[in-house]
Amino acid sequence: MPHAAAPPKTFPVSWDQLHRDAKALAWRLMEGGPWRGIVAVTRGGLVPAAIVARELEIRLIDTFCVVSYDDREIGAVQVLKDVEGDGKGWLIVDDLVDTGQTAKVVRAHLPAAHLATVYAKPAGRPLADTFVTEVSQDTWILFPWDTELRSVPPLARTKAEP
Repeated sequence: MPHAAAPPKTFPVSWDQLHRDAKALAWRLMEGGPWRGIVAVTRGGLVPAAIVARELEIRLIDTFCVVSYDDREIGAVQVLKDVEGDGKGWLIVDDLVDTGQTAKVVRAHLPAAHLATVYAKPAGRPLADTFVTEVSQDTWILFPWDTELRSVPPLARTKAEP
């Protein structure tokens, strides 16, 4: 009998954990700046950007709107709305730098901005100027806005059978 595929690695993040991690990101950014404002990368960067803006007392917030994911598939980055200028003095905030595709596009539009993410994977990590937590490339982060509470089977029941 063939082995079943191993279950994907997941890293569930609660609202509380996301808030703590975004606040930790703000702590790391306190020495930088002064920041003209924040550019939140939509959609994942909206919540972390709001937390960072509150902690750093930044009132000017803009959005860089992109589409790069379809469910769990990473596709070509499509820019829906960008931001004028080269980004000098601006803080770009996103939830995650994964493969780096989105970060490369944002950096091409705003090369002088500071890119900060809450989470980073190895492939995209070099593109982030500041981040809080690194996770492995083969881990899918389950953000609180994409999940709901429900019962799940114990890990032992999800193991591949010999």
